[in-house]
Amino acid sequence: MALFCKFAAACAAVLLVALPGSAAWPQSSRTIRLIVAMPPGASTDIAARLMAEYIGKTHGVTMVVENRAGASGMIGNEYVSRAAPDGNTLLVTPNTFLIDAQTRKASYHPVTAFDPVCLLVDTPAVFMVNSGSPYQELSDLVDAARAKPGALSMGSVGPGSTFQFGYISFTRQANIDMTFVPYAGSGPAITAVLGDHITSAFTGIGAAASQVQAGKMRALAAATQKRIATLPGVPTFEELGYKGVDVDVWFGVVAPAGTPKDILAQLNKWFTEALNAPEVKAKFGATQLYTVGTCGDDFGKLIRSAYDNYGRMIEAAGIKKE
Repeated sequence: MALFCKFAAACAAVLLVALPGSAAWPQSSRTIRLIVAMPPGASTDIAARLMAEYIGKTHGVTMVVENRAGASGMIGNEYVSRAAPDGNTLLVTPNTFLIDAQTRKASYHPVTAFDPVCLLVDTPAVFMVNSGSPYQELSDLVDAARAKPGALSMGSVGPGSTFQFGYISFTRQANIDMTFVPYAGSGPAITAVLGDHITSAFTGIGAAASQVQAGKMRALAAATQKRIATLPGVPTFEELGYKGVDVDVWFGVVAPAGTPKDILAQLNKWFTEALNAPEVKAKFGATQLYTVGTCGDDFGKLIRSAYDNYGRMIEAAGIKKE
């Protein structure tokens, strides 16, 4: 009997070690899916693919990016909120996920449906036109908008994004009427500007960096507190007389709520290591995305604070839930 008990105890110990979610999380034998709720080419997509490439190469992990765009990101958000909390399905998302569910009906709460992993990068926001546009400066566009109310348009991720808040603030202060055109991601909005389907775009510079560098797009104003280092000749909205048009744009990783703490800790370690790698920083910098690396509880505090702040902005803008 004593021998049997010792054997049973040994078996139980082996089973405990093998259980999913234990400290011995055998993640290297699994496939981790990074769900991007935006189309390919968006800054979110770029960030996800750089993370997947580095972590996969460094740790031998199979990490794949899967785009599930639509409904301003809510399709991908909802998908991950329903996923098993086992560390195998993560959401790489812009901060707009904290806004969408406050302006549209959602089956998930953006704060309680997810566990924070890491804030990856942020990027300056800019108001742009294509290089063939007759508007050389922001004042040119404002004059045209006043002369033809509703004729000019501005596209961005939306509805219910920080870009839309910036658009509302700018047009109210300028006393102009422009048509807001929402897109599933920054990439489609930029394509629409390049094709002259819309007048202008409000987006993170990261998504448009290659077009700006190629001379295909022209920035009229930066929605930042200070001028963008790589665009020193572009004034801020504040400098042009429009106060408070300061659009924050960041991208982070979250997991389904209830993901075991040891799994979150491992993910935090992997993403932090990737963000600190010189080669990753250089690749992000080339697309004007700048690494942050706020992870775990600190990222959770930022999420809760941002959610409350956006709620106040939504109320002030008079945006009603659809």
